[in-house]
Amino acid sequence: MTVASSRLGEMLVKSKLISDDQLKKALTQQSSGGGRLGSNLVKLGYLSEEDITSFLSKQYGVPSINLAHFEIDQSVIKLVPAEIAQKHMVIPINRKGNVITVAMADPSNIFAIDDIKFLSGFKVEPVVAAETSIRNAINKHYDSAGLVQDIMRDFDDREVSTVDESDEGPDVGDLQRATEDAPVVKLVNLILSDAIKKGASDIHIEPYEKSFRVRLRIDGILYDVMQPPMKLKAAIISRVKIMSQLDIAERRLPQDGRIKIRMGQKEIDFRVSTLPTLFGEKVVLRLLDKSNLQLDMTMLGFEPQALQIFEKSILLPYGMVLVTGPTGSGKTTSLYSALHRLNTTETNIMTAEDPVEFNLQGVNQVQMKPEIGLNFATALRSFLRQDPDIIMVGEIRDYETAEIAIKAAMTGHLVLSTLHTNDAPSTISRLINMGVEPFLVSASTNMILAQRLCRKICNSCKEEISVPRQALVDTGFTPEEAKALVCYQGKGCMECNDTGYRGRIALYEVLAITDDIKDAILQGAAASEIKELGRKNGMRTLRESGLQKIREGMTTIPETMRVTSQS
Repeated sequence: MTVASSRLGEMLVKSKLISDDQLKKALTQQSSGGGRLGSNLVKLGYLSEEDITSFLSKQYGVPSINLAHFEIDQSVIKLVPAEIAQKHMVIPINRKGNVITVAMADPSNIFAIDDIKFLSGFKVEPVVAAETSIRNAINKHYDSAGLVQDIMRDFDDREVSTVDESDEGPDVGDLQRATEDAPVVKLVNLILSDAIKKGASDIHIEPYEKSFRVRLRIDGILYDVMQPPMKLKAAIISRVKIMSQLDIAERRLPQDGRIKIRMGQKEIDFRVSTLPTLFGEKVVLRLLDKSNLQLDMTMLGFEPQALQIFEKSILLPYGMVLVTGPTGSGKTTSLYSALHRLNTTETNIMTAEDPVEFNLQGVNQVQMKPEIGLNFATALRSFLRQDPDIIMVGEIRDYETAEIAIKAAMTGHLVLSTLHTNDAPSTISRLINMGVEPFLVSASTNMILAQRLCRKICNSCKEEISVPRQALVDTGFTPEEAKALVCYQGKGCMECNDTGYRGRIALYEVLAITDDIKDAILQGAAASEIKELGRKNGMRTLRESGLQKIREGMTTIPETMRVTSQS
């Protein structure tokens, strides 16, 4: 515990903003998990960041500011090095003559003020700002490109040659030595930490003939974040391969690996995939952050009626529940949330996954290894000899897997799985096209859930907008509703990296397999007929789910149109 933490804690207790017991709990969490006392009080829900900012402002007689509404000139940013800003959680925001104004999470930190005075040669005038907004401002203004330049200044004139198409590429020994260079290590660490800070789901490292770029997928959209020098191409890719325990000498075949890193108190897994392309190996890293895994079904985006049907279906003792949607639509999260709901001491849950994305305590998870013959069908057969109550199959890809899953569902087991189809009703056609008899589909299936992920409007810069009535009608609203509907958008701010969106919410289409739908399946009904029956029974389509999120002010019309088709 630091002197600053002790002093702040005592002042908060004295002002009756927190109790002695709350302070003790926050200090215990700080000693075990790190971070500042203020951020730990916020995490525990005892205070808001605004409470702390307002308190510090009054206590030390300094103004408080909201950095989300503050534009900072890049020439001012350069006055304080990135490492000092991150170390002391400060950011310079203005300069007048020989005085710089610095936003601080703790305006009593004289060490930070002395460091800035010494390095910049200016007098320092502190203002107080929320720690989260300072961190976001640091991430925005001390951008990756600027940090790359700092790293490159450490790099000497030694060249790391890129892969020459006419030969076998750089010598493995040279590559091994290049990956140990401090600048290369720093740059790869920066790429990984930058992705974590920005909440990315994937990192793409891509070599081209005359360029080399790094992109991050944030809230489902890819953004260019960095263009490292071409001469570092082979060294950066090899460094990632070494970290994920892959063979750096093998550049002709795809490889898969894993990296586990610790950032603060968080352990984050990166699933690594390399692919030989025309101008070198492309590397994609999928971030698997268990702390961001949402297992509470009520928080996923279900409308009340859809959630009721989903819960009722997974609580049945046997039958099949299918989740469908494209890659990256949150199917795994929905299945894991269902398993979390069902995971009790009395149940034996077994999963066959490719790959296992998160470890779930109390669930027997099996990683598929097709190269040695362990595929979904083989695993399913073995599961049936392991006295299971609930079986989760990562994906039904072929007739063999579908057949065993359906037999399991009809012999007293609850089976959860995924397929790739555009909506819930077409899943039935997909199973029949695989070769499964209609009567088996009808008898075994409890429910089908189709889903998409759409971006949420950033709450920090959310504003009301006017939308032409015809545009609302074209989206799917009735003319009467279009007259009164209030729509919103994010204008773009520091919190959302100027995108107007922050985070994602799921859209759901829940099709319960009722008796009339079972009869329609047996009679060979088309997907469109099954859809109409589902809607008569109260099913909301993906587009209708999106319209509801617009009504609630959670997303925008363009975003809903992007992820759903008119239906």
